[in-house]
Amino acid sequence: MDIDWNERIRPAGDRAVLITLDDPRPVQRLASALRVHAIAGVEDVLPAAETVLVTMHSVSYGVQVRRELVALLDRLDHEPPSADSPDVSRGTVPDTESVVEIPVRYDGADLAEVARLLDLSIPAVIAAHTGTIWRCAFVGFAPGFGYLTSLDGRLTVPRRTQARTAIPAGSVALAGGYSAVYPRATPGGWQLIGTTDLRMWAVDRDPPALVRAGSAIKFVVSGD
Repeated sequence: MDIDWNERIRPAGDRAVLITLDDPRPVQRLASALRVHAIAGVEDVLPAAETVLVTMHSVSYGVQVRRELVALLDRLDHEPPSADSPDVSRGTVPDTESVVEIPVRYDGADLAEVARLLDLSIPAVIAAHTGTIWRCAFVGFAPGFGYLTSLDGRLTVPRRTQARTAIPAGSVALAGGYSAVYPRATPGGWQLIGTTDLRMWAVDRDPPALVRAGSAIKFVVSGD
């Protein structure tokens, strides 16, 4: 049954609309398509877990942007992903796309507990974490904190029952099917499996964020 996309696109103030998709996979595909096929009047595209916020340069673009969004959503709904699509659900990276490599020391305080929860050995957890391409589905919680997804469902673990009051910057973590790197010291309840020296957010860098929504990420074992 065809979806009435007009019902999924709602105003979010005067110069933005919120598209509800109810699934991270079409969210990522739509966000990627909007970056590849720019719509006139669109200022920014901000994906979240199940929604995409589209902001516009001016309220005058509202009708045109909505019409083109409906057409794009309908096309994506009826067409399979192309061979070079950076769709996270396919776990592939086009040859023309760069991959952010993040070296990790797998020394996290929760690594053994993660292995126990997953019924895997510690080396198997590390192999699974480094053996897949992750993609930043969206950014939230803190500047530079990317929610990374992959096809490897083996690494789905719950959050800790009790959050920590302080997690050091550079901590590599898992929770709820996502992986992430804490960009700064902050409280948090994710399972810590390692650390990296890379700065995920740096105000003296352009752009400040090491990863953004849509970025492809590969974790590698640090040589330290």
